[in-house]
Amino acid sequence: MFNYLSSTRPVRDKWRMKKWYEVLASEMFNYISLGTIPTDDPDKLIGRVMETTLYDITGDISQVHVKLYFQIIKVEGDKAYTWFKGHELARDYMRSLIRRKSSKIQGIFNITTKDGYVLRITIVALTSYRCKSSQKRAIRKIMQDYITSRASELTLAELVSEILSYKISNEIAERARKIYPIRRVEVYKTKLLMIPTPEGPKPAVVISPIQLRKSTPSA
Repeated sequence: MFNYLSSTRPVRDKWRMKKWYEVLASEMFNYISLGTIPTDDPDKLIGRVMETTLYDITGDISQVHVKLYFQIIKVEGDKAYTWFKGHELARDYMRSLIRRKSSKIQGIFNITTKDGYVLRITIVALTSYRCKSSQKRAIRKIMQDYITSRASELTLAELVSEILSYKISNEIAERARKIYPIRRVEVYKTKLLMIPTPEGPKPAVVISPIQLRKSTPSA
């Protein structure tokens, strides 16, 4: 009879080889811990996107529907540091806001902050009743004018703070109500597109050192 045990090679315990790293939120969130993650090579963490909720950071259960994304940009010691990659509201939450015989007006805008960050922002306005196409265009124009102007006056951290505190939403709703009855405005989604550098704006893309090594031709 064949002896399976004698033919097998010793299996290395991969988990024993791994080290745990604490992932920290970006500076605008006071480097709060997002949890720990194991790896046998810290370079494998670079570029990884971590998802959490605003509830996990603030402890406010009413903010559980707000998803936050952080991307790991560097590892020092046993700490993995991130930048803010964007946010998105849960789809179930957005669906719960839809009402019959009303209109949904969505605008997607690329904006630049005072400190040179470029983001793509999706804003949704929900009306109390169905409105005309001309009114939708006017409301969308209000969204664009306000968010473009306001973003240019704020740093990235300040803008994110105003979005998550509903200050941006409330200001847009107040202006849009001059056109048509607005029930609610939500900044549905943000995504970091460009970051400022000494050489000028660059895409907000994080490439792992492992990918760089793979793409570099061997001598």
